[in-house]
Amino acid sequence: MRNSTPSTSLGRRAVNALLAGALLLPLAAQVHAAGPIKIGAVVSATGPASFLGDPQQKTLEMYVRKINAAGGVLGRKLELVLYDDASDANKANAFTRRLIMQDEVDAILGASTTGSTMAMVPQAEAAKMPLISLAAASVIVEPVKPYVFKMPHSDRMAAEKVLGEMKKRGFTQFALLSDTGGFGKSGRTETLKLAESLGLKVVEDQTYGEKDTDVTPQLTRIKSSGAQAVFVFGTGQAPAIIARNHQQLAMKQPLYTSHGQASTEFIRIAGKSSEGIRMPSPALLIAQALPDADPQKKVSVSYAKDYESTAKMDVSTFGGYAHDALYLLIDAIQRAGGTDKQKLRDAIEATRDFVGVSGIYRMSATDHMGLDVSAFRMVEIKDGKFVEVR
Repeated sequence: MRNSTPSTSLGRRAVNALLAGALLLPLAAQVHAAGPIKIGAVVSATGPASFLGDPQQKTLEMYVRKINAAGGVLGRKLELVLYDDASDANKANAFTRRLIMQDEVDAILGASTTGSTMAMVPQAEAAKMPLISLAAASVIVEPVKPYVFKMPHSDRMAAEKVLGEMKKRGFTQFALLSDTGGFGKSGRTETLKLAESLGLKVVEDQTYGEKDTDVTPQLTRIKSSGAQAVFVFGTGQAPAIIARNHQQLAMKQPLYTSHGQASTEFIRIAGKSSEGIRMPSPALLIAQALPDADPQKKVSVSYAKDYESTAKMDVSTFGGYAHDALYLLIDAIQRAGGTDKQKLRDAIEATRDFVGVSGIYRMSATDHMGLDVSAFRMVEIKDGKFVEVR
C-alpha cells in the first residue's frame, strides 16, 4: 500500500531539498574561495605628485594583467581596485574608506605621498587592513604600526647616504635646502640630526615652496656662505628649478639631491644643469651596468624592459616601488595560503630576503620597511645619464 498523502510528500521534498542544499554548500564554498583576490590601490595619478603616481598606476595595471594571464595567484585572479587621489590627502582618506567598506579589498597599496599615506593609516589600522605604502617618510612606519608597511627608502637613509658621501670627499660643512612639504620637512629633520652625529656643520638651513619658480635668493645666500656642498631635499619639479638657478649663479659648491629626483624625468626637466648632480638611488636606474652576480640585476632589468615596452616611456624608480609592493604582497599571500588579513599581515612582517628593484627586503616586528642604507647606490648624472659613483 502506497502512502502518498500531501503532508508526507511535502516532508520528502523538504528532506530532499535539505540534502541537496547540504551537497551544494561545499561547492558554494569552493566558488567563493575561487573568487578574485581584491587589491586596493590609491595613487596620485594626477595632480602635483603625478610624477610619482602615474608610473605606479601603469606598473600595477601592467603586472596585474600579466599575472592574471599566467593563471593568477593560488588559482585566483587578481582584481585591482585603483583610485586616483589627485595628490589630495582628503581624497586618499575617502578612497581608503571606500576600499574597506564598499569594495571589501584584501589589502591596500598606496598612497604615493607621505601626506596621503598618513591620512589613510588610521582607517587601515582600525579595520586591521594590510597597507603597503609607496611613500618615503620615516614617520609612516616609525613607530611601528601593526598593519602598515612601506616600500621606499626612508628620508633618513637618503640623508645618511648623501652625508656619508660628503665626508668621503672631505667636506665638513654644507648648506641644506629643503621644501616645505611633508617629505621635505621630514628630510630636513633627519638631515639635521644626522649631521650633528657625523660632525658635519650645516652653515645654511634654507627652505623653499614646492611650487616656487625661482630659488635664487636662497642660493645666493648659500653661495656666499662657507658651505662646501648643497643638499636639496624635496620632490616634484622645484629641484630642477634649483639646478638651473645653481648653474645660472655659477656656483662652485657641488649639488646633491635626495632620492626624490632619482628619475630620468628630473634630467629631462633640468636639462644640462643636471650634469654633475649626485643623489642616492635604487639599483634600477643603473640596472644594465650592474655586475651579473648582483642579485638585483635580473629583476631590475626585467622590470625596466617590461615597463618601457608597455608604457613607452623611461622606467621610474617610483614605479619600481609599486612593482616591489605588488610582488611582495603576492609573495606574502602565497606564504599565508590565502587572504586572511591577520595571516597576511603576519606573512608580510615575516618577509625575508625578498629581492626587489628597490632593494632586498627583510621585514621584522620592529622594521616595517625592511631596507638599510646598502639598498642605495650613489649615482651621478653624466652626459644625461645616471652612472654609479664608485
